[in-house]
Amino acid sequence: MTGTHIFSIVVAIGSVVSMLELLRRRQLKEKYAVLWLGVGIGMLVLGAFPVLLNKVADAVGVKDPPNLLLFAAALLLLLVCVHLSWEASRLEEKTRTLAEEVALLRQKIDNP
Repeated sequence: MTGTHIFSIVVAIGSVVSMLELLRRRQLKEKYAVLWLGVGIGMLVLGAFPVLLNKVADAVGVKDPPNLLLFAAALLLLLVCVHLSWEASRLEEKTRTLAEEVALLRQKIDNP
């Protein structure tokens, strides 16, 4: 096992522990924690068994395994960005609706 593999394992364990701590303190919602715990566990598996990346790369026809890893990471980040944009749009709509309802209620109170 090389220094890179050990470093990967340490970073993965740190990532999983950090996510669990944020979850325990209720600073991260469960639906997001599942995603990041999955990423951390995936990093741990690839750090502990780097041959798996080679086998997956061969299976999908990618010449360099690190290219597959970079592509998968970029795809994951793209999906996270799209999901967070969707969440922000949904919350913006809810906020606007609530502001309109509060304005209507204030109008009813001020003008009985």
